[in-house]
Amino acid sequence: MKKLFSVVLALCLVLAASGAMAAGKVMLYSSMQEAQLQAIEQAFEAKYPDVDMEYYYAGGGKLVTKMTTEAQDGGQIASDLVWLGDPSDYEAFKANGWLQPYVSPETEHIAAEYMDPEGYYTAGRLVTMGIAWFIGVEEEDAPKTWNDLLDPKWKGQIIMTDPSQASTTKYWMAAMMQSPKYGEAYFKALKDNGVELESGTTATHNRVADASYQVGICLDYVSANLIAEGSPMAFHYTTEDVITMTSPIAMIKGCANEENAKLLMDFILSKEGQEVLVANNLVSVRDDVEMKVDTSAIAAINMPVDYADLGANLQTYLDTFNKIFDK
Repeated sequence: MKKLFSVVLALCLVLAASGAMAAGKVMLYSSMQEAQLQAIEQAFEAKYPDVDMEYYYAGGGKLVTKMTTEAQDGGQIASDLVWLGDPSDYEAFKANGWLQPYVSPETEHIAAEYMDPEGYYTAGRLVTMGIAWFIGVEEEDAPKTWNDLLDPKWKGQIIMTDPSQASTTKYWMAAMMQSPKYGEAYFKALKDNGVELESGTTATHNRVADASYQVGICLDYVSANLIAEGSPMAFHYTTEDVITMTSPIAMIKGCANEENAKLLMDFILSKEGQEVLVANNLVSVRDDVEMKVDTSAIAAINMPVDYADLGANLQTYLDTFNKIFDK
């Protein structure tokens, strides 16, 4: 009888460790495109059929506002995990006391520079800003650098997302504003060249795809999704000063479903989860996932970014941008 009890106990421990006994739900707040979120949801629930993954999808700016309101009104953010595009947001989240540390065992295959030293967040994907154009523009004529966008031939033909609405564009703007090579003068010149602001990331890309604008300051994976669907647009990374974001994922302090939050975070960071992202035109943070994108080549021309400065001065950069664009 004692032996039978030991066997049953051992089996229960194995099942628990494998996640087979996981049940309940888990909530994710994310600014990632909904198609990719749905792909993660489908794969995660296939692995953990008794866990209902829910997500709330919105632009980064709207999600930060939602989190702020929830933290102020009820004292508890109504999500278990948050996954936005701008890594500098997470320093504010830490300072606000909104996060709790969790280091996934999957980080064994993730570079240390993609993780918070204190374990509060880990990169879930790599997102890079580049230049997209309508295919009516010849590839050799398409802008190849940020300064190429200042050429008068593109006057009134450039679209970008409002940085106050999208965390990825906000990060790009702040990194450019921070750089002595670009700074405030660059955005004044961009404004003088007639760049227009769109309210959302998807809308920005669609305005290029439908030829409303010839050129867009766009994201690699959103462009890749539209191109794969047959949209008449193309995309490339800039030939210098590439700006890549690590798009962290983190656990909310005091979240209602902590164990399932760990399961979902582990899954997203796992080889299996990252392969789901790659299959949906995203770039993995792991060192053991095959990709078409040469991340080492991109890293070689990445523009240096001072994360401490971004964390301290992000609002100042955004205020400067808004003043330039009369917002």
